[in-house]
Amino acid sequence: MRVAIIAESFIPIVNGVSNSVLRVLEHLQREGHDAMVIAPRPPGWTPPAADAPAGEAGEPGPGDTYAGFPIHRVPAVNLPPINSLPIGVPLPRVYRLLKQFQPDVVHLASPFVLGGAGVFAAKALGLPQVAVYQTDVPGFTEHYKLTFLLNMSWRWVRAMHNNSCLTLAPSTPTIEQLRDHGVQRVHHWGRGVDTQRFHPAKRSAELRGKWWEEGQAKRGTPTPAEPRKLVGFVGRLAAEKDVANLASLNDREDVQLVIVGDGPEREELEKLMPTAVFTGALYGEELAVAFASLDVFVHPGRFETFCQAIQEAQASGLPVVAPRAGGPVDLVEDGVSGFLLDPERFAEQLPGAVGDIIAAGALEQFAAAALTRVQGKTWPALCEQLMGYYQQAITA
Repeated sequence: MRVAIIAESFIPIVNGVSNSVLRVLEHLQREGHDAMVIAPRPPGWTPPAADAPAGEAGEPGPGDTYAGFPIHRVPAVNLPPINSLPIGVPLPRVYRLLKQFQPDVVHLASPFVLGGAGVFAAKALGLPQVAVYQTDVPGFTEHYKLTFLLNMSWRWVRAMHNNSCLTLAPSTPTIEQLRDHGVQRVHHWGRGVDTQRFHPAKRSAELRGKWWEEGQAKRGTPTPAEPRKLVGFVGRLAAEKDVANLASLNDREDVQLVIVGDGPEREELEKLMPTAVFTGALYGEELAVAFASLDVFVHPGRFETFCQAIQEAQASGLPVVAPRAGGPVDLVEDGVSGFLLDPERFAEQLPGAVGDIIAAGALEQFAAAALTRVQGKTWPALCEQLMGYYQQAITA
């Protein structure tokens, strides 16, 4: 099978969209299929030279390839206020690349601007398309107080997805939301998780000690008799992630906050949470060790269509606290593997939820339940399901 993937976001930007595309490309390579990617080239970024050595999984390969497949870049621009996500320019080159490659199916990864060009180019060429809904763009317009664009954004979402053969959405709330707004032919496609990379055995006493010491130095208070529980967030430090809600844990003397990631909000968040440990962005094995070395994972963002970081936390044996909205609703068993909080009262409810999890004897039970939530959710299984959707689009 020949698969053209048009990715609204791709490496070197690391997020749920780019990570899922990487796993699909790896699967296509293993199974002997052919593929190519059309993706944004972030401003100021230069791809690896053709003779560069291969990097780690998740990095662009020599000559801008991944898993041996070519990556065709289009220029991208940073659009305020979401300037941490470069937007690919929808050039006529998208049409020419698709015509030249002649794929059996076009995979549209979180289509919006670049992906929108892909939708209509593929339709003009008579190519079947599978659109994967991964970014809550209408939700972003609300969060960034661009509500005058809300109806327009839903019209655009409908136009893109209803011109595709089928739409794949990652969670029950997202499927319902799309159907309520007139998107047709919506099917469920979740996400896998690498349970070998993300595993409780990666827990590092050395790293935990380093975080405790750094946090203690920032506090300047007497060292507590019992080490503080490490409560953390992993992800992009952008406004729509609502990371500022974690500041409600500042006054808990039994908690040390750890923030893993980087982004445009980092400076403000460091001021808001002066005793928190900020590690910057981590990748690969360093990221897996960081996950496993936490005690509790908090993801406060309310606009997650799925939230892969929650699955990675659960695979690492962490209870999760998240909003009762979007993807987390399917991932967290409220009161068993963590807690789902009212999105409008998240900061208010967070200290109590964390306190219930770290109470004597409770943490181990929550952690064990979290591990069961990811059993059987492997990427090979999810990618085989995706291949079935590809075939469904081809024969539609």
